[in-house]
Amino acid sequence: MSEQQPQNTSALLQVKDLETHFPIRKGLLRRQVGAVKAVDGVTFDISRGTTLGLVGESGCGKTTVGRSLLRLVEPTGGDVLFDKHALRKENSRGLRSLRRRMQVVFQDPYGSLNPRMKIRSILEEGLILHRVGERAARLEEMKQALERTGLSVSVLERYPHEFSGGQRQRIAIARALVLKPEFLVLDEPVSALDVSIQAQVINLLKELKQELGLTYLFISHDLSVVEYLADNIAVMYLGQIVESAD
Repeated sequence: MSEQQPQNTSALLQVKDLETHFPIRKGLLRRQVGAVKAVDGVTFDISRGTTLGLVGESGCGKTTVGRSLLRLVEPTGGDVLFDKHALRKENSRGLRSLRRRMQVVFQDPYGSLNPRMKIRSILEEGLILHRVGERAARLEEMKQALERTGLSVSVLERYPHEFSGGQRQRIAIARALVLKPEFLVLDEPVSALDVSIQAQVINLLKELKQELGLTYLFISHDLSVVEYLADNIAVMYLGQIVESAD
């Protein structure tokens, strides 16, 4: 029997009965004959300023949960409330304004940065999309984000291939921070890095949380990392949360 967290009305993020199913189609007419239930009735909440560690084996639906929360993948059912805003009911305009407050750091720092764009363009893209300030003001925001992640402003004129994996992930974190979000989905942000670099990035994430008052959904399969970073933990298996605890 699954054990799920009770809903907290003061939580920054509330997720109730979230479902994300992917259709299985066969035949010449591509008729749907079934569905893969990647996320199947997930319920949890995250209080402001805390970290929920979402753990489970590969293929259990962890990443799909994170992407469904931000509607990078459209959920099939359930409710997602971010600061009392029902994300599944928001139109594109409302969702865009809320996405400034919710950002994501992906697992692969080699695939998440466009190799044809300079770091300046990668960081500035979100600021331009959300119409944040003039060029000089945007540059200042980018400088601050880079400094917080331990990088200098000189990286702005370089391309992603010129950096190591750890540096690329720091750039990806800076890209998430530049819009000054409240909530970050961290999708296995250190699993693709060398062990020696993992500790540096984990410590950076912990420092940023304390300094900026961030709220994290930290997705991982490494229990030792989750123990170090998370306030609460939820265990996923076959698309469902089967256990949760502090």
